[in-house]
Amino acid sequence: MKALPDAYRALVIGGSGAIGAAFVQALRDDPRCALCVALHRRSSPLAIDFARPDSIAETAAALTDQGPFQLIINAAGLLHGEGFMPEKRLADLDPAQMLATFSANTVGPAMLLRHFTPLLDGRQRSLMVMLSAKVGSIGDNRLGGWYSYRASKAALNMLVKTAAIELRRSKPGALILALHPGTVSSALSAPFRGAEIGRPAALAVTQMLAALESAEDSGAFLSYDGSTLPW
Repeated sequence: MKALPDAYRALVIGGSGAIGAAFVQALRDDPRCALCVALHRRSSPLAIDFARPDSIAETAAALTDQGPFQLIINAAGLLHGEGFMPEKRLADLDPAQMLATFSANTVGPAMLLRHFTPLLDGRQRSLMVMLSAKVGSIGDNRLGGWYSYRASKAALNMLVKTAAIELRRSKPGALILALHPGTVSSALSAPFRGAEIGRPAALAVTQMLAALESAEDSGAFLSYDGSTLPW
């Protein structure tokens, strides 16, 4: 069973980043996609800024008339920022860095779940996808390090799983998923040899959309190849 219907409307949050922009392009090129709305922090007519929670609620309310949506993707996230990189040791832990990372990777997406799940189609198959990361897997953690990023993505995964359980009651056709994109050539991966070892964003998005088409279990933590990752 295909996860997406033959005619669908899509919404991409974080549509100005490498992966988000590639999602927007791919969806707008798909003849089945009747509408693709791209949202980001500064340039979109309806801005989403995780540092301003009110912007999330306001934008969701403004999009009600354009819905319902059958595909909502959150491609926004934070690994490093101005003045900080992922921590290698406990001695590197800093409260400000942790708060910034959790704001972008956990609290902001939680507010998306709160305000944007009502925009999901309740009558047919629909998906809300949160880009997560394999390093957020507790079971797969063998190298350590990257404390804030790992923890923020692990927390995001729990939010996805919990929301999926709730949504089964009100929107049984909706799938809430956490999706690992793999290493992609982008600003996020650039300090970690992303240009050398990463895939082009367009290729990564093609792979992820194929994985979503075959998705069946709401609350799953999937890799870009469709395989299920350990929690």
